[in-house]
Amino acid sequence: MSGLIGQLRDIVPIRALTLAESFRIAELQAQKMLEHYELTEPPVPESVIAQIPRIQIERLVPSPVSGATQWSRGRWLILLSGTEPMSRQRFSLAHEFKHVLDHPFIHLLYPPYLGMSEHDRAEQVCDHFAGCLLMPRPWIKRAWGGGAQDLGALAQQFDVSRAAIQVRLRRIGLLEPTQRCLVRS
Repeated sequence: MSGLIGQLRDIVPIRALTLAESFRIAELQAQKMLEHYELTEPPVPESVIAQIPRIQIERLVPSPVSGATQWSRGRWLILLSGTEPMSRQRFSLAHEFKHVLDHPFIHLLYPPYLGMSEHDRAEQVCDHFAGCLLMPRPWIKRAWGGGAQDLGALAQQFDVSRAAIQVRLRRIGLLEPTQRCLVRS
């Protein structure tokens, strides 16, 4: 497939990737996509994915899942839950688009590792891509450095959920990681 999808796929080395490599590549793909559309500020519009040739987005009510992707009749069909908030649908759309990008090589890129299945690794990378696309590191740092440090206001500015902005801020290093357990002395 040529065009933007082909350009984004060309960034990926065709071999098993470490988690760190897969995260760096996902962020680079998101960055290239934003550069392609000359976007410099939030929120990233749904059209960056919707206008790509051979991509069709449908919202289902009801839907058993937040999102799903399948190749059907010569195009990628991205299904979203129409009952979820638009901020969640946007994240699911970006997540599912990463599945489209990875599709030809999914079994090679994310083999099981350290107890994580191929599926779990792919899901983690797709979430990371969605975060990078909707909340690019430079934009988040600019907003944070400019004084926008309220999670609700940031979530609204980037049109994402509070949970999504919180995860992204942690990943970037602007918030402390969540403690998995408390250590008592």
